[in-house]
Amino acid sequence: MIFLFIFIPIITMILNPGDISTAIADKEVINSLLVSLKAAFTATILALIFGVPLSYILSKYEFKGKNIIEAIIDIPMAIPHSVIGIMILTVIYGTTIGTVLKNYGVMIVDNFWGIVVVMLYVGIPFMINTAKNGFSMIDEELENVSRTLGASQIKTFFNISLPLIKNNLISGSILTFARGISEVGAILIVAYFPKTAPVLILDRFNEYGLSASKPIAVIMIVVSILLFATLRILQYKNNRDT
Repeated sequence: MIFLFIFIPIITMILNPGDISTAIADKEVINSLLVSLKAAFTATILALIFGVPLSYILSKYEFKGKNIIEAIIDIPMAIPHSVIGIMILTVIYGTTIGTVLKNYGVMIVDNFWGIVVVMLYVGIPFMINTAKNGFSMIDEELENVSRTLGASQIKTFFNISLPLIKNNLISGSILTFARGISEVGAILIVAYFPKTAPVLILDRFNEYGLSASKPIAVIMIVVSILLFATLRILQYKNNRDT
């Protein structure tokens, strides 16, 4: 029953996509898809760069306040997305951080980088938690052997720890990317322009109804399915190789 609950709306949309050819030929649709994919990819790379080292620290070390940090990292998954948009705007317009960004000409509101900031904020908990689970499962003796053989902690991290959590990094990247391209509420508040695909879908629905928005929605469904199919294939290949 749960499978059908999830599957029926998906297959109904795919079997009744509406005027999909017109949507594919629409420059605004293509541009919105490119903005979504580019911003989600950028946010995922930033999540890897900044999230993975933090996940390593959280998995390997005990320190005062660790539980508080872990709880705060999970908060974006619980806060309503429109509230996240308000929070980001409040930082931009109501704090020293916003003033510094403005003085250096860093534009967030109605800007591509505003979309990236939102996607990173809502997606990075998935990267951190997935990588943290991977690091926690590593046998510490493997890392200790590397250290006793003369490798530095940084070298051990890159040559031993990271390769061992390859599946987790793939999973975290896919989840972060997927979470980014699906975001609507916070992006509407922070960076309405340039329009992402979900924002354009909402616009078309409000202006022209279901028939105008459905083809773009089907395209997004296909993109999401391809993302998670890629995740499953990569995980299967990595598990088979190991």
